[in-house]
Amino acid sequence: MPPIISWLAAVLLLATSVGLVLSRDWRWSLGLLALQYFGMFWLVLGNWPLGMATAKLITGWMAAGALLMTRLGAPGDLPEETAWPEGRLFRLFAAGLVALAMASLAPAVPTWLPGLSPAETFGGLMLIGLGILHLGMTLQPSRVVIGLLTVLAGFEILYSGVENSLLVAALLSLLNLGLALVGSYLMLSSIQTPGAEA
Repeated sequence: MPPIISWLAAVLLLATSVGLVLSRDWRWSLGLLALQYFGMFWLVLGNWPLGMATAKLITGWMAAGALLMTRLGAPGDLPEETAWPEGRLFRLFAAGLVALAMASLAPAVPTWLPGLSPAETFGGLMLIGLGILHLGMTLQPSRVVIGLLTVLAGFEILYSGVENSLLVAALLSLLNLGLALVGSYLMLSSIQTPGAEA
């Protein structure tokens, strides 16, 4: 794969993960999550065969689809998040700091994991760092699951340079789907139905 495509996919992952930190609308968040899995597909394709990389893409889209179907079929609204910090400027600043820290760490990682290209290292670290930031700024079950899926996607990109076993890829796909199903259950259990006491 040409390096320019890998770097475009890594920049796409940076943009989607920053967008997930900034977004408050569940529609945008799920759309960015699906786009994130598309970027992950291109980076994983450098180390895995087309069939395995496509399976990861489809698994990610199924996870996003499960969260979407749960949210569309929900009988009420999710509780609003009122925790500090709420400002987009603060979130953008925090995302910039995390991205800067991950970018400074990226050149050292190929010495530990020699099978990775610089674009794969950059993309994987960005997803892990910004996914952890996302987890630290939310309490909503749907947003926590999106943060966990983001961290797991970054791990899978880094792990693809180490191992290309079909069994490991299948287990990671099951983990993605399991997280989406647990997230769907937690979303339904936290929804406030109209007329019910909180």
